[in-house]
Amino acid sequence: MVETLQDKGVVVTGGGGGIGAAMARRFAAAGARVAVNDLDGAKAKAVADEVGGVAVPGDASTIVEQAREALGGTIDVYCANAGLGSGGSEAAPEEVWAAAWDVNVMAHVRAANALLPAWLERGEGRFVSTVSAAGLLTMIGAAPYSVTKHGAYAFAEWLSLTYRHRGLKVHAICPQGVRTDMLAATGTAGDLVLTPTAIEPADVADALFAGMADDRFLILPHPEVDAYYRARAATPDTWLTGMNHLQQKWEATQR
Repeated sequence: MVETLQDKGVVVTGGGGGIGAAMARRFAAAGARVAVNDLDGAKAKAVADEVGGVAVPGDASTIVEQAREALGGTIDVYCANAGLGSGGSEAAPEEVWAAAWDVNVMAHVRAANALLPAWLERGEGRFVSTVSAAGLLTMIGAAPYSVTKHGAYAFAEWLSLTYRHRGLKVHAICPQGVRTDMLAATGTAGDLVLTPTAIEPADVADALFAGMADDRFLILPHPEVDAYYRARAATPDTWLTGMNHLQQKWEATQR
C-alpha cells in the first residue's frame, strides 16, 4: 500500500504536457508538493501554476539539486518522465542516437546518482520511470527509441533488484499509445500500431497510482501488453515473425 502523499516532495520531468502534466496533476490532487520540470520553461510554469507547485525548467539530467531546493530540501518521489520519441533505423544520424540515449537512459542514471545517497540514508525513496511498451517489446520504424527504452527499462529493473531491501521502490510504466504530441509525431507507424488503442495521459497517471498502491514494479496501462510480453519471451521467433508482418504492412503504406 502506498504511503500518504500529503506534503511529500515530488519531481516530474517532462511535466509541461502529456503524461508528465497528468502525473503532476494526480500527485498534486493527492496532496503532494510538486516540482514540474520541462525544457520549455513556459510550459513548466503553466502546469506548476495550475497544480500549485513550483516550476524547475531545464535539462532533466541536471535539475535534481534545483528541484530539491525548490521543494524545501527533500525529494520523496522522482518521476523520470522526460523522453525523446526518436524515429529512424540503424541509419539514423549519430546525433539522433546520442540524444535518445542521453535523454531516455542517461538522464535516469544521473538522477538516480543524485538521489540515492539521501534515499539510502533515509531508507526510503520512490523512482518512477516512464518507459514505454517499446521498452518491453519494440516499435517499428523507431530503432533509437526502441533500443533506448529497452535501456531505460533495464536500468529501472537494476535499481529495483539492487536497492529494494534498502527501502527504494521503483516503478516502470510501459504504456502503448497515449494521446500526446509524441504520439502525433510518430506518423504512419504510430497510426498503424498505436493510435487505434491510444489512451489519455490521465489514464497513465491513474495506472501509476494503482501500481504504487500495489507496490508493483511493472505498470501496464494497456493490459494487453502483458500477453504480448509473455509471447515475446516464450516464443521469440513466432513473435518476431508477427512483428515482421506488421513491418511489411507498414512498408506497403509508404509506397
